[in-house]
Amino acid sequence: MTPAAIDLGNYDFAVPPLVRFGQGRISEVGEVAALYGRAAWLVTGGRSFAASGAEEVVAESLRRAEVSSRQVAIARGEPTVDDVVAALTALPKERQGVVVVAIGGGATIDLAKAVAALATNLSAEELCGDLDAAVVDRLEGLGRSLPITQWPLPVVAAPTTAGTGAEATRNAVISCPRRRFKKSMRSPMMVPRAAIIDPELTRSCSRETTVASGLDAITQLIESFICRFAKPLPRALVLDSLPRAVAALPRVLADPLDEGPRAALSHAAFVSGIALANSGLGMAHGVAAALGIECGTPHGLACAVLLPVALRVNLADAFRDYAALERAIDPSSTRSDRYSAEAFVARIEQLCGEAGVTQRLSALGLAADRITWLAENSRGASMRGNPRELDAETLREILTAAL
Repeated sequence: MTPAAIDLGNYDFAVPPLVRFGQGRISEVGEVAALYGRAAWLVTGGRSFAASGAEEVVAESLRRAEVSSRQVAIARGEPTVDDVVAALTALPKERQGVVVVAIGGGATIDLAKAVAALATNLSAEELCGDLDAAVVDRLEGLGRSLPITQWPLPVVAAPTTAGTGAEATRNAVISCPRRRFKKSMRSPMMVPRAAIIDPELTRSCSRETTVASGLDAITQLIESFICRFAKPLPRALVLDSLPRAVAALPRVLADPLDEGPRAALSHAAFVSGIALANSGLGMAHGVAAALGIECGTPHGLACAVLLPVALRVNLADAFRDYAALERAIDPSSTRSDRYSAEAFVARIEQLCGEAGVTQRLSALGLAADRITWLAENSRGASMRGNPRELDAETLREILTAAL
């Protein structure tokens, strides 16, 4: 898709109204929270909050800003319906002047966005009744598919990983292992009111988390750029951010204390959230959700494994976009579009290989007799944006070859 081929027509562009990026900016969380409320509901990660060094800094910052705080939820993995119900059950009744402060990875921020939205959108009857049904009713394609109609409580999001970009997205991904689904609660009103992106918070991430998060961000940048619903503003941001991310990931893995590339990854993750929220995604994310249900594969790892597969699948349909991305990474390239596209795919395959990502779905625990189920359950919103139209049978063949 060339720039001239993009229909500028009508488009929406939603981003956090306030963004503070840079080393040490987490110390400003109290000042930012005070813009939206005087009482902070904290939603944090189970380990990352303390490990990242944020806990004491956040407490002092909120105290200094005269914002009271109360822990209302702790995320211990990708949020489930049960997690959301438990958080809603424990919420204080007072909502006036409340701001939700989320400090953690994408799962933590998604849990916070869901709690903030449901705190203002559930009726009194729902709050006193079947909360499980009330949560499911707000998920896309499930229950009554009720929309978010009231503004959520304001969310201030501070990511402790450089991957999902949840601090910039308009949805919260909620799963239910017992009913085998992973769906989004979605509304433009769910974009966090503020994002505080402090690369120092990602230092405590393990190598595995750094790889999965970094390749998740890279996948989101690429898929949003080639998405059939791609918009011009996100594409322009991707052309700036993807080269930084591709260069930064190997450097962070080689030297976790190197601040420059770590900041580049945090920036790229944020941009990837903007890009996916305003354009869309594709096959890798479409399959990753179902793979998470089937095998319990963490989202970032699933995307990392599927990215090279998806790139090959879409090569014929998206080669001009691939060429544009390759030239953004290597401006000296003067090769043809097709040659540059092949070079781009090879570059990303090499990056995944050097990061130690498995190339086989069987290594994630996927059994051959579950491929049909996986193909049939990879038909969500992400797959609709894929450049190449993929029916269930074609996808089954692709996944079989990747087993």
